[in-house]
Amino acid sequence: MKGFAVFARKEALEIVRTWRIWVLPCMALFFALSGPLLAKWTPQIVSAVGGPAVSKIFQLIPTPTYLDAYSQWTKNLTQIVLIAIIIIYGSLVSGEKKSGTAILVVTKPVSRVGFVLAKALVHGAFLTVTVVIGTALTWAVTKVAFVDAPPAALWNGTLAWLVLALFFLALMALLSVLFDSQAAAAGIGIGAFAALSISALWPPMALFSPAALISAPMIITSGKDYPVALPIMVTAAATVVLVYAAAEAFRLKEI
Repeated sequence: MKGFAVFARKEALEIVRTWRIWVLPCMALFFALSGPLLAKWTPQIVSAVGGPAVSKIFQLIPTPTYLDAYSQWTKNLTQIVLIAIIIIYGSLVSGEKKSGTAILVVTKPVSRVGFVLAKALVHGAFLTVTVVIGTALTWAVTKVAFVDAPPAALWNGTLAWLVLALFFLALMALLSVLFDSQAAAAGIGIGAFAALSISALWPPMALFSPAALISAPMIITSGKDYPVALPIMVTAAATVVLVYAAAEAFRLKEI
């Protein structure tokens, strides 16, 4: 456990001291600040630029509400941030192997299972903190822009997305063990995302699997009900299985 704690601290310091501390937090910050403002002012901006004809069209569109800002946040998380997570973490383990760090670490008091587990836990915590801060900032900006901004829909929708994001983080941990190429791991990860998106068209998948959590966040933040308790439990269990599979694959893999 001592070696595990040391390696986990090394991972945390690596996040803080490298480009990782900027990419996801900056994306979350940008979407948190811009989403509510765009939801509030886009009709006025487009009408001003497009002239009277466009203005008449926008008069037929319902006045934006705080739910539009919330939906914009989860839409950006699902369509942009999740893809970034897949690409970034395509080298979660393989990057350490290429640099030679992995072989040095696993010859110390850190088991191969502990190596993978530490990476999954530290980066999962980093992702969670980033999203929580971004969600809080989204709510604050939405509150300023719309005044009326009950937070429940925003937090419930974001929680559903976060469970899905941690699932893909675990998947990328496994793929980065199986493939030495970041591009290959990321490509398969994006393919898995596309497959889940398509499979959501089948009702059982849309109700009882991780596929439900692709559309659920945007539906929840739009103010509608969506039964996510079972998909969240299934996805959380699948996440644990993927981390275990990644650890076992790394234990058996030649470095």
